[in-house]
Amino acid sequence: MLRVVSFLILIALAAAGAAWVADQTGDVVLTWGNLRAKTTVPVFAFGLGLVAVIAVFAWSILSAIWRTPARMRRRRHEKRHARGRHAITHGLLAIGHGDTALARRHADAARRHAPDDPLALLLHAQSAQLDGNRDEAQRAFRAMAERPDTRLLGLRGLFIEAQRADDAVSAVAIAEEAIKLSPSSTWASQAVLGFRCARSDWSGALAILDSNLSAGLIDKRTWRRQRGVLLTARALELETMDRDVARESVMEAVKLAPTLVPAAALAAKFESEAHQVRRAMKLVEAAWLSHPHPDLADAYAHVKLGDSARQRLQRIETLAAKTPGHVEGQLALARAAIDASEFARARQALAPLINDPTQRVALLMAEIERAEHGDSGRARAWTLRAVRARHDPAWTADGYVSSRWRPVSPVTGRLDAFQWQTPVASLPSDKGTTIEASPFEEAMLAAPPPKHITVSSEALEPVQPAPVPAAQDNLPPEPKPSETKTPSEVKLSEVKVPETKAEANTVDVKAPETPEPATAATEPARPAPEPAESAPIAATPVFRARADLGKPASSPIPAVIPIIRAPDDPGIDDEGTSDEFTEQIGTPKAQAGGWRGFWSRWGR
Repeated sequence: MLRVVSFLILIALAAAGAAWVADQTGDVVLTWGNLRAKTTVPVFAFGLGLVAVIAVFAWSILSAIWRTPARMRRRRHEKRHARGRHAITHGLLAIGHGDTALARRHADAARRHAPDDPLALLLHAQSAQLDGNRDEAQRAFRAMAERPDTRLLGLRGLFIEAQRADDAVSAVAIAEEAIKLSPSSTWASQAVLGFRCARSDWSGALAILDSNLSAGLIDKRTWRRQRGVLLTARALELETMDRDVARESVMEAVKLAPTLVPAAALAAKFESEAHQVRRAMKLVEAAWLSHPHPDLADAYAHVKLGDSARQRLQRIETLAAKTPGHVEGQLALARAAIDASEFARARQALAPLINDPTQRVALLMAEIERAEHGDSGRARAWTLRAVRARHDPAWTADGYVSSRWRPVSPVTGRLDAFQWQTPVASLPSDKGTTIEASPFEEAMLAAPPPKHITVSSEALEPVQPAPVPAAQDNLPPEPKPSETKTPSEVKLSEVKVPETKAEANTVDVKAPETPEPATAATEPARPAPEPAESAPIAATPVFRARADLGKPASSPIPAVIPIIRAPDDPGIDDEGTSDEFTEQIGTPKAQAGGWRGFWSRWGR
């Protein structure tokens, strides 16, 4: 609205000025040498305005012609810059969705159209990383590190490449250079802190932690917790070398982080050695209420040196009562009860955990069975169950499971990363119970009554015919085939079925006294007897002879007479051993039957 009013005012002023010029009277005379021009005032004013307009238009044309080359250069530069920006944008998008070829093509276009753009260098480096060209990526990051505006970004890229190449020395040097340029750089401070903790440089790590607090990277609460972690790590390292420094560090750590489990356990140990029992118990109780842990229970049990096992059990009962129903309290109570030979109390503590036991529960039950009853079978069954049971909580950080507490994660270098929790790989799934019952465990954990086995006559082994003796010369002539019966013609009813395995070796087959008439073959077969419940089977012998194999004939063992006797060899009687039975009945040749035996005996 204001602009419209201003425009109308200007038009009114111009009209008023034109009317005033038109009302003026008189002439205007111009003389230039011999030339003389005369005109009225309105015409002169109009001509003067026309000349001004023509002059401005001519000046505009001349200035446009003069500035054309510069404008062409600027236009060409702007077009290249726009193409470079377009290539950078689409190249970063290609890197985002993992198109290596498209990202490399856009990176080449961006480097060609915008070589001085820092984003073009970043695109080139990331496309080289995506393509797996480490050398090209390092060259791009070095070029970025040499520029003031992208120096920190180049150092970050070089640090990542050094980590991928497992070059810890270069990574530390790059991170320290970055933290000098920017103390508020989070990645550089975390990297330097992690490396100093890995080298056990606790003083340097504490200095970096104070620098992070000054730069505003962490708050006061986080600083207290992390400082307590570093002091605890230093105390654990110096526990056996410099106990004074270790004690001072862990006491400060307990003040900063009273719920830190390793700090509370170590501080209670130092206080117990200094005969400050009540103070040590308070430290353990404060940490136990927040995080129940086996180390805290062990420190609480042995807080007073020289106590008996029953006194330790009473103390653990007091500690477990502070967290009723917690698994660690029940396990600590069972452990103390076993040490005190209170096996009933130990079973009572483990009773709620037996249905779905963990490895520690199963091992404690195995120890109870072995110590209380000396039952090795049940102990082995519980040990086997422990192999397949769920894992107990452990110190875990970033998927890494450790048997002891550590201040820094070995995977990511993160401070205070370890937590006391069940590993993810051992959590129960929806496929069913973790522990599957097996016949061995059922037989060991529960003694069932002896089972009665039902057998039928069809399941009995067939009776083997007696071996036929070898024919001799002096035997009577064989009967005719019509007078004998094959074993298959013997009736099944005449075979005495052995009731036990002891009678199976002697089966009596009754030969028929009188031949039955031929009509007996047409009689219907008798039905099989009903299956009867047999008596409990006797213990199976360790070695059992097979009935389907005949007894091999015994072969005589030849006497071996050494040619040369050993010094300690008593020798062999040259006359040989005398056999009284052989002397009475003669040689084997004389014992032969038939005419050969008669002839040999006659000749003697």
